[in-house]
Amino acid sequence: MNSINNPARERLVHDELAIGIGVRAVRGVEIAAIMKTAGFDWLFIDLEHGATSIETAGSICVAALAAGIAPLVRVPHGDLNLGTRCLDAGALGIVMPHVDTVEEARAMVDAYRFAPQGHRSIAGNYAQLGFAPSSATDVVRMFNQATLVVAMMETPRAIENADKIAAVDGIDVLLMGTNDLCLEMGIPGKIDDPRVADAIDRVVTACQRHGKWAGLGGVYTKELLQAYIARGMRMILAGNDVSLLMNASRDQAQFVRACK
Repeated sequence: MNSINNPARERLVHDELAIGIGVRAVRGVEIAAIMKTAGFDWLFIDLEHGATSIETAGSICVAALAAGIAPLVRVPHGDLNLGTRCLDAGALGIVMPHVDTVEEARAMVDAYRFAPQGHRSIAGNYAQLGFAPSSATDVVRMFNQATLVVAMMETPRAIENADKIAAVDGIDVLLMGTNDLCLEMGIPGKIDDPRVADAIDRVVTACQRHGKWAGLGGVYTKELLQAYIARGMRMILAGNDVSLLMNASRDQAQFVRACK
């Protein structure tokens, strides 16, 4: 094998939307194949919120690789070591929340890229390669190419530093955490506020200037999604397992309840 396929990255490289779904409450590996069949490109396996363990995350990652959907894992803020373990367990990318500074972005690259970009420790028999043995040279080349390193922009400070963060070599995506940003701005829940649109424009501009991709999380209504995607967002977290299940279940229950 001379490459690792990351379906989310492939979408982005071809200037297509990479559409992801959050996995927080569902812990069965079936979620990977289900969401692939539903049409998603990547899983957002959430270890920041919820009770999912690294063992469960690793199992979902392996199932996602087999299903052809990219597993990305969000780790708790600053937990670089957990991120490297998730990469070793099969993840094709790490999402770090609350990246406010260039120094934090550089620390991500240092942890999640092999030399010469970073100082990630090399192991062997990776799930991303079907557990087949590979030379160290091939591992470094393939993983540095395929792995997505995603920094979340969730505070006014992060937005102010967006251009500098996007300039860090080895960072791939600046992902807007819209709900936390609104909280930090003192406008909780107001994701349609003009100040949010301004922040999106700053992140998109920074990404375009430095050849990176802008991502969007926390916005799920169709009208706002259309508007913010039109502003240049490319990597889209389109919902999560709980909200999709709840909405579909509620609609079905209400329909059947109303039948006579």
